[in-house]
Amino acid sequence: MTSKKEENIISVKNLIKKFGDFTAVNKISFEVKKGEMFAFLGPNGAGKSTTIKILTTLVDATEGKISINGLDPKLQKNEARKTFGIVFQDPSLDDDLTAYENLEFHAVFYNVPEKLRSERIEKVLKLVELWERKDSLVKTFSGGMKRRLEIARGLIHHPKILFLDEPTLGLDHQTRDHLWGYIKELNKKEGMTVFLTTHYMNEAEEVADKVAIIDHGKIIEKGTSSELKKRTKTKNLEEAFLKLTGHGIRDESASAKDKLRNHAKAWGRKRWKLKLTMKTL
Repeated sequence: MTSKKEENIISVKNLIKKFGDFTAVNKISFEVKKGEMFAFLGPNGAGKSTTIKILTTLVDATEGKISINGLDPKLQKNEARKTFGIVFQDPSLDDDLTAYENLEFHAVFYNVPEKLRSERIEKVLKLVELWERKDSLVKTFSGGMKRRLEIARGLIHHPKILFLDEPTLGLDHQTRDHLWGYIKELNKKEGMTVFLTTHYMNEAEEVADKVAIIDHGKIIEKGTSSELKKRTKTKNLEEAFLKLTGHGIRDESASAKDKLRNHAKAWGRKRWKLKLTMKTL
């Protein structure tokens, strides 16, 4: 029988992150089980982005213990990165390359064996219904198509965990529905754990098995959507979220957003450096 501890693919205990005198994340703890759809929600500036960056090895924690698929992301960065895929909030595709080339470069970056690359690329492109556009330049794609391609790219190395940072931001309702359909299918068929953030509370309520809400650097509630609605005596997750965090408008730290955007740009530059390597393969 599998123990509860063994079922947790993400474990965070007493996590703290300070920037000088400012505490962005203040001693938070939570777990995510294997195969779970987990929504990490919070207002702008609540500590959500900082936590995600720590989990995805972009930033080191000040204190606390973290386990990603049994690995410490601070001490085992490269090993941990191989276990997860990321879809950034901001676009990070190479617009001057084809859909196929974007995935091929990413596969090389993650050391996907050469004999498996074409097979995996075809599989994920068909999954997101872009196989017929494999030879099209990404700059000709719509926003929804680019999002689908980014999800395909995040899956190319068969990650155990898929991190989705506002994956449907700016997309129309129909495209959002299609994207979540793909993600839920992957979660169900592959048993892939999904760690997502979104400001669309209806999305989180519909897809997430568990929810954690962070505000002012602390987790203020966690549980299923039903549990959160019951505790707050509200009708839906959005009402529960607002009751817990308030109705005031928040300003997200520009530095936190800029760091994530700069990382996405750097990620793209690394792929450009792979061009010469790819030509020799």
